[in-house]
Amino acid sequence: MLLTSRQESVKTSSRSDARMPSHGLDWLWQQLRDVRRPHILDCGPLRQATLDVLLRRGVKLYVGDVISPLQRGNPKFWDKTKKVPQFLTKVLLEQIPDLPAGSQDGVFCWHLLDLIPSQAVAPAVERLFSLLKPGGIFFAILRQPYLADGSDTVCWLESLNSIQTAPEGKKPFAYPVITNRVIENLFPAGSVKIFLTRSGRREVVALK
Repeated sequence: MLLTSRQESVKTSSRSDARMPSHGLDWLWQQLRDVRRPHILDCGPLRQATLDVLLRRGVKLYVGDVISPLQRGNPKFWDKTKKVPQFLTKVLLEQIPDLPAGSQDGVFCWHLLDLIPSQAVAPAVERLFSLLKPGGIFFAILRQPYLADGSDTVCWLESLNSIQTAPEGKKPFAYPVITNRVIENLFPAGSVKIFLTRSGRREVVALK
């Protein structure tokens, strides 16, 4: 879904005090400083603040909310006909907008990778990374190992270089934390930067 007007966004119904300055976003916009109208895919629920910020920057925004169905435990992601339920990675990938490969300057993955089992992480990253142009940026948020709860937290842009979260979720994460080494192995050597925050999260940016 391509969004170009304020009327098509979801209004932010609540605010929190968890506003986080973002070194990852600083780095992203520095890399895209010469791109006049960047094309960006947002994989989370769109908030009015995000839309306002990106439209002021001249972004052509595409939205495919993969995160909300995962947070709600949508059963379409699972095959429960077997003794041990199996996560359907193919169904997950089908939720990502059918955009041409190499068409995007940025992808906001948010905390999507924390919400899926380990066997689905690499296919999801591969699909999203394939959408980027050369010089495009993959941006994700990952929890740190000590952050056990918060899988229901929603993140959005408060400004080009800060993130807002609400609510500060209490729902536990269902899967083991993704290590920095795993993340580094998902991308070409030397393309990944990982920034720590005070909120128990890591910001991951990868340059294509």
